[in-house]
Amino acid sequence: MKHLPTLLCAWLAALGLAASAHTVLEYQVASAGQSYKATFKVGHGCGASPTRQIVVDIPAGVQGAKPMPKSGWRTEVTRAKLAQPYTSHGRAITEDVTRISWTAKTAEDMLSNGHYDEFILVGTLPAQAGMMYWPVQQVCEQGRLDWTEVPKPGQKLSDLKSPAALLEIMPSAGAAAHQH
Repeated sequence: MKHLPTLLCAWLAALGLAASAHTVLEYQVASAGQSYKATFKVGHGCGASPTRQIVVDIPAGVQGAKPMPKSGWRTEVTRAKLAQPYTSHGRAITEDVTRISWTAKTAEDMLSNGHYDEFILVGTLPAQAGMMYWPVQQVCEQGRLDWTEVPKPGQKLSDLKSPAALLEIMPSAGAAAHQH
């Protein structure tokens, strides 16, 4: 119990950092080739202006992305033809999701600057391990924030003003390549 004040201070400091953070993924590490629930945490608007739309570009290699519906928000899914089709559940997949957006239906549904929210989708990750960047556009009633920067070789994510959400894909531990 003598370490409780130290732990409490560390937890409160981490909470404060999360509140001022950019749009990030809740789970920043996942296994290659597995189904992944991408939860994008949005902790602020554009200055005092509320967020009216969140747009996520699906990184290359993510298959079968599906958004979670959100009350008060209209969901739009953009699909495109694949250069390299793949097979899923015995069917040839020739086009896939490239972008998902959530748009507030009314001004009352917008995410005010004083609140926090999450936008969720699922998809299957590529079989290769490595870093994956998820570009996110946060469109506000007045202004926008594009969380789309990717570090150049030798540059750290923390050096960027508007970094894309980062996911580290770890090698699969020999589990089945596709799970629900």
